[in-house]
Amino acid sequence: MNALLAISLLVVAACSQELFVGDQVLRVQAKDETQLHLLRQLEAMKHLQIDFWRSPARHNIPVDMRVPFPVLQNVKVFLESNNIEYSIMIEDVQELLDREQKEIKESKSRERRSNSFSYSTYHTLDEIYNWIDSLVLEYPKLVSKINIALSSEGRPIHALKFSTGGNKPAIWIDTGIHSREWITQATGIWTAKKIASTYGVDPSLTSVLDNLDIFLQIVTNPDGYAYTHSKNRMWRKTRSINAGSSCVGVDPNRNWNAGFGGPGSSRNPCDETYHGPYPHSEPEVNGIVDFILAHGNNELAKEATAALSSLHGTQYRYGSTIATIYQADGTTTDWAYDNGIKYSYTFELRDTGKYGFLLPAEQILPTAEETWLALMTIMEHVRDHPY
Repeated sequence: MNALLAISLLVVAACSQELFVGDQVLRVQAKDETQLHLLRQLEAMKHLQIDFWRSPARHNIPVDMRVPFPVLQNVKVFLESNNIEYSIMIEDVQELLDREQKEIKESKSRERRSNSFSYSTYHTLDEIYNWIDSLVLEYPKLVSKINIALSSEGRPIHALKFSTGGNKPAIWIDTGIHSREWITQATGIWTAKKIASTYGVDPSLTSVLDNLDIFLQIVTNPDGYAYTHSKNRMWRKTRSINAGSSCVGVDPNRNWNAGFGGPGSSRNPCDETYHGPYPHSEPEVNGIVDFILAHGNNELAKEATAALSSLHGTQYRYGSTIATIYQADGTTTDWAYDNGIKYSYTFELRDTGKYGFLLPAEQILPTAEETWLALMTIMEHVRDHPY
C-alpha cells in the first residue's frame, strides 16, 4: 500500500492557543532506502499537516513526526502496510502542553511570592527582556545590552555583551533561532547569568573574558517566540509576511547566504523549512550578519562533546550537520565558515528520545549545566588558539 486516501481536515480559527488534542508524536525507523523514500512521500503530502520534528534523512536516523489526530489512524495504517516500524513517542501532545502550562503558572506564583527569577522554568519574551535589563543593572562593569535589529513585527532584538574593556576578539553565541525549542532560550538565560556571576570567581572563565569578549543573543527569533506563547506552541519560523501566500514566516536557519536554496530547505512558503525569498531577507538574520561583519574543527567538537557528557551522562554526537542530523543549506554555521570565522558550531540540545520540543522545565538546569561545560571547552580553546 503506497498511498494514503485524501483526508479533509477541519481548521477552526480561534483567538486562543491552538490545541493539539489527540495528536501523537511517532518515532519512525526506516530500515532501508525504500522505506525512507516512502517517508519522504508522506512528508510531501501537505494536506495531512504532519509536522516532521525530524525529517527523513538516512535510514539509520529515526524520524519524529507529530501527527494530527484526524489523520492518525490513516498514517499508522500507511506505516504498518509498508512494514515501517514506529513507536509512540508522545501519547497526547495536548496533555503534555497542559502539564507544561500548569508548571509555568505554579513557578510564576512562586516567583511572585519570593520576588525572584527562576532559572528552572520557561519565560515569556517580555519576562526575558526585563531580566536582561536587570542583569545589565546588576553587572554594569561587565555586561551591556546592544540592540541588533528590529524583527519583522517591530520587536527589538537584543544581544548581551560581556567585556572587560579593550579591543579584543569576540565569541558570538545565539540561541532560540527556532522559536518552539524553548530549552534553547532557557539555556541562554542560564548561560548569561553564569558568565556574569562567575567572572572573577572561576579562573578559567575569568581568563577567557580577560582575552575575549562574548556576545550572547538569547532570543534570536522574538516574533516566533512570542507567538509560541500566545497562539501556537509548535511555531518554528519567523512571522514575516510572504508575498503571494497566505502562509507566514521563514525558517531563519535556512535564510543565510551559504548554499541558499539548497538541499534541506524548501521554496514553498507553507513549509517549515522555507528559505525565504532571498538570502538574509529576515531582519532577524540580517541583523546578525550586519553586526558580525561590522565587528568583523571536529577534534575540538569531540572534546566539547566529552565535556558535555561528563556531568549528567547525556550522550551527544559530534560531526558535520549532514552526518549527525540532516542535510541543510543556508544555515548559520555555513555562513560563518564562508565568512572566515574559524570556529563555528551548532548545539542540538535535549531531548531526542521522549519529549522532543516539549522538554519539561525540570530539565532546564541539567541541560544548561552540561552545555556550559562544552561551551567552556570551546571558549578555552579559542582563547589559547586564536586566529
